[in-house]
Amino acid sequence: MDLNDRSALRHKLIQERLDMPDRLERAEVLQSVLRAWLIPRRELTIGAYWPIKGEFDPLPALYRWSESDPARRIGLPVVDKAHGTLSFRVWYPGCPMEEDAYGILKPKDTEEFQPQLLLVPCLGYGPCGLRLGYGGGFMDRTLAALQPRPATAGLAYAHGFQMLLKAQPHDMPLDAMLTEEGVVWDKRG
Repeated sequence: MDLNDRSALRHKLIQERLDMPDRLERAEVLQSVLRAWLIPRRELTIGAYWPIKGEFDPLPALYRWSESDPARRIGLPVVDKAHGTLSFRVWYPGCPMEEDAYGILKPKDTEEFQPQLLLVPCLGYGPCGLRLGYGGGFMDRTLAALQPRPATAGLAYAHGFQMLLKAQPHDMPLDAMLTEEGVVWDKRG
């Protein structure tokens, strides 16, 4: 497969992820990886995502993270179609939700905030913090616009590693990458 054909690669990776017979077991392991990785983090606000198309669901680990400190907040993205960016609204289990323009659930009428850490879903990933998303550019435009720029960590299953994936001019590198195999990289060392 030509890695320059990102559309075909995205389709292939989505299908592979959906077809994983052990995806739930991998997700349990990745929950543990994420919980352990969050322990030393100092951020009080984390932006995440509502999982779609077989993505790893970070919300159980984040909820456990938030339970230990009432100042900790979790946010889910809300699409700004006019600017092609995302804002983040507070999420908690049981909060009112509604579908956005793309049919993805988002918090309804909760407080907006800027996250200090963003957990980013990845279809695929390559060397040096490179992330392959769905191709809409929302996350890259959001990261380019946020000041100060939050720390970023990609979340994916290990099957998504693409050694020959090349960065495109708009790609914003991630600071860390976590899979069910552990921490793939972390700029903090």
